[in-house]
Amino acid sequence: MYTLGLFVFILFIRIASVFNKKARLLVKGHRETFRILAAKVDKKSSYIWFHVSSLGEFEQGRVMMELIKKQNPEKKILLTFFSPSGYTVRKDWKGADVVCYMPFDTPRNAKRFCNAVNISSAFYVKYDFWPNFISCLKKRNIKQYCVSAIFNPDQLFFKPYGGFYRKMLRKLDHIFVQDQNSKELLHGIGFDNTTIVGDTRCDSVLTIAQKCRQNPLIEQFVGCDKVLIAGSSWPADERVYLPFFNTHNDWKLIIAPHEMSPIRMKSLMDNLGSRKTLLLSQADSQNITGADTLIIDCFGLLSSLYKYATISYVGGGFGDGVHNTLEAAVYGKPVLFGPNNKRFREIQELKRIGGGFQVNSTSEFITMMDKFISNLQYLDNTGKIAADYVTANAGSSQIILSSVSL
Repeated sequence: MYTLGLFVFILFIRIASVFNKKARLLVKGHRETFRILAAKVDKKSSYIWFHVSSLGEFEQGRVMMELIKKQNPEKKILLTFFSPSGYTVRKDWKGADVVCYMPFDTPRNAKRFCNAVNISSAFYVKYDFWPNFISCLKKRNIKQYCVSAIFNPDQLFFKPYGGFYRKMLRKLDHIFVQDQNSKELLHGIGFDNTTIVGDTRCDSVLTIAQKCRQNPLIEQFVGCDKVLIAGSSWPADERVYLPFFNTHNDWKLIIAPHEMSPIRMKSLMDNLGSRKTLLLSQADSQNITGADTLIIDCFGLLSSLYKYATISYVGGGFGDGVHNTLEAAVYGKPVLFGPNNKRFREIQELKRIGGGFQVNSTSEFITMMDKFISNLQYLDNTGKIAADYVTANAGSSQIILSSVSL
């Protein structure tokens, strides 16, 4: 039934690719996978395989891959993505020897993939499990691990009808989970090969912050002014935070939209009204001086831009879910976000300890900003709490690698 449903899904994706750009990229990328493997895989070498769904999961596995290369430079790494939003940004990442899409999880693709690459061990980051691939590797006695995993009772593994998925999960050799709740849920279905290590993203954002270079153009824009950086911003987020800037001309604003289509960028520019707005791609040392709003219209900069914030806002909380708050928290600035954040452990912790703050409306956003403005000591203290949380939870990548045999 699973494989039959998968074929229906593949057919749907191919039909959707006629009209949808993301589906089109997915279909095209999957067609190239085996060509890439044939051209780039060294048949005489074995590979440690990391599979991630998208960009967020890549960041959770990134430090592990970098540590492997640093400690064992002779080891080769194969990195696969499922989502185009991750692959298109990181397809040229130098930390892996081969980067490609993971083929759709059919029995034929799984066997062909395993024949194309001599895999010594496999790491699945967070939750992207594919039964036919897992079964194929299990039959070949290849060690398989899941890292930075987090589970909740609503997942299929814990439903009465989830036997197929529980059986798949038990084929993994070890699962490194983020919290005690995940460990207890797995224990409840008879899986005890677990270790609580926390979230490897803490390692990733710390590494990025430590390597972060100065950006003279951004520094010129910010100057000595107060600035809010809104990362991974959606229209629903902008309806919450933009009204504040209509009455606070002394604040500057940097927006990094989650999507950057021409239609989206035009809509955002229109909504900014009379603010002096500039796209980063059009900015230079002359015209940036007169701007009070900067739109980041390229990928890859956001994680290093948060360092320039007075206060950070991370988008997605009025949609499918808040994006990566740790990227902002690591720089020691308080983080604001919308209400859809219940399934994110790090956000619940930041809220609990006072380093992150949920806003449910424009009025709550303005109230929170006014509180920071009127009490600079409170602003500094909350930022320090956020940064200390990241530092205290770092180190899980090395713990995992020390626990497995490569």
